[in-house]
Amino acid sequence: MIPVDLITGFLGAGKTTFLLRYAAYLTARGEKLGVLTYDHGAVNVDLPLLRALTARGCTVETIAAGCGADCLRRRFRTRLIEMGMAGYDRVVIEPSGVFDMDDFFDTLAEAPLDRKYEIGSVIAIVDALTDEHTTAEEDFFLASQAAGAGALVLSRTQLASPEQIAATLAHLRRAAEAIRAELPGDGATVTKPWDKLTDADYAMLTRCGHGSPDYVKTVASGRQSIQSLPYLNLPLGRQALIERASALFASDGYGRVLRVKGFFEEDGAWYQLNATHDSCLVEPVPPTRAALLIVGSELNEDAIGELLTGRKPVLHIL
Repeated sequence: MIPVDLITGFLGAGKTTFLLRYAAYLTARGEKLGVLTYDHGAVNVDLPLLRALTARGCTVETIAAGCGADCLRRRFRTRLIEMGMAGYDRVVIEPSGVFDMDDFFDTLAEAPLDRKYEIGSVIAIVDALTDEHTTAEEDFFLASQAAGAGALVLSRTQLASPEQIAATLAHLRRAAEAIRAELPGDGATVTKPWDKLTDADYAMLTRCGHGSPDYVKTVASGRQSIQSLPYLNLPLGRQALIERASALFASDGYGRVLRVKGFFEEDGAWYQLNATHDSCLVEPVPPTRAALLIVGSELNEDAIGELLTGRKPVLHIL
């Protein structure tokens, strides 16, 4: 049986960054690794980052996730069937930040996947600086993903005070209580900065197992209000993108923006932009395609488009 690990976590928690570290540990042990990933919406802007995995001998498969919940489940199941014939020692899945945990547990329980795979480790990444002012829907995803996990790994702890970490964990417990979910115990919560993680820490995570997927489902599958807007080939450099990302988070006129991420070119070099309500990170990446993804709820597409492109929306008179 091939173990299937799931790296989950809400939008902007740092799943892709952790995946790169986790895969580096597994491939260093000699494991043949298959990675399956998809993003929220039709454009996967994290794909260029995952090219580093192919250099380690991993095979990276993606799913276009902008096709609706039922279509996504079919693609998820089909891709796992295909990967089951590739001779992997382990498969690692990194889904969207608004992933329905039932899709993981239910799909792996179906034939023929139940004869090929076994559930390995479910690891939930939780931002140590999680916003206190989250909606009930956002809390549902935070809590349901954590409840299905065998271990919690906090991100950005190097930027957080002990009080902020404690506040995030208290927030998560309240969110779990609201849907009657059980969280992993304290011994399965990793709060070290990621550059301090040891082989022993990663070894623990490879065998942490999973939690209970039983909770009150307050958000129906495929019914979440969180949406994404992709923009390709924007002629914007670093400063312009940072300013516009800040504007998106600062004004309610654009909707409730949760994350801005993408890639841009400047002076012949390529960079990744990754912004949330309290941070904006720009890092160099290999050459790719200019793309930007805006993720949030009740997004004002006209206002966002005008901010990013400088063009007013076209009015159609019927």
